[in-house]
Amino acid sequence: MGLLSKKDAALIKDPLADNNPITIQVLGICSALAITAQLEAAIVMSFSVLFVLGIGNVVISLMRNIIPSKIRIIVQLIVVAALVIIVDQVLKAFAYELSKTLSVFVGLIITNCIIMGRFEAFALGNGPWRSFLDGIGNAAGYGVILIIVAFFRELLGAGTLLGFPVLGDPIEKTGLYAFGYENNGFMLLAPMALIVVGIIIWIQRTKNKALVEDH
Repeated sequence: MGLLSKKDAALIKDPLADNNPITIQVLGICSALAITAQLEAAIVMSFSVLFVLGIGNVVISLMRNIIPSKIRIIVQLIVVAALVIIVDQVLKAFAYELSKTLSVFVGLIITNCIIMGRFEAFALGNGPWRSFLDGIGNAAGYGVILIIVAFFRELLGAGTLLGFPVLGDPIEKTGLYAFGYENNGFMLLAPMALIVVGIIIWIQRTKNKALVEDH
């Protein structure tokens, strides 16, 4: 018998593809636009959300029977705010320059609609283990899109990945630049992130016709 049942495995697999929080549920778009100009920032943001949503879902699930319904949103905000503070302090302690790059966007994890949505839609009605899997799955689905968008934006916009040149030297005209290639600075602007996300959505719906809405 496998570690996960079919239903439990679906909690992780579905958000990675057919129920992705960004491309299908259209949640968390703001951070996809804001911090995907650099791959490193996108990776750190992805792991930050993974930590906050995974642990947050478990905490809310454990407290679900003792939280008065009238103050459940306040309790959820307190839980996610505490976890975000932990993430912020760890970044400042071990990756200060990156924490400055991410700036206010780490704090804005508190208002990420994916996190509050999973608290409300899943953690309040399910046990800790399934809530943990749901949190990990949705955070992973979110992170995958962020990393894909950041990969293409940094590669085509700056010719680098994780800050390291991979297409050659644009000054010395080596690598692809020797053949006349030039970086597309527009890729580093926020509107291009939306276009890349749109392309991902188009590819996803082309491969799975069930995702195409009828009008």
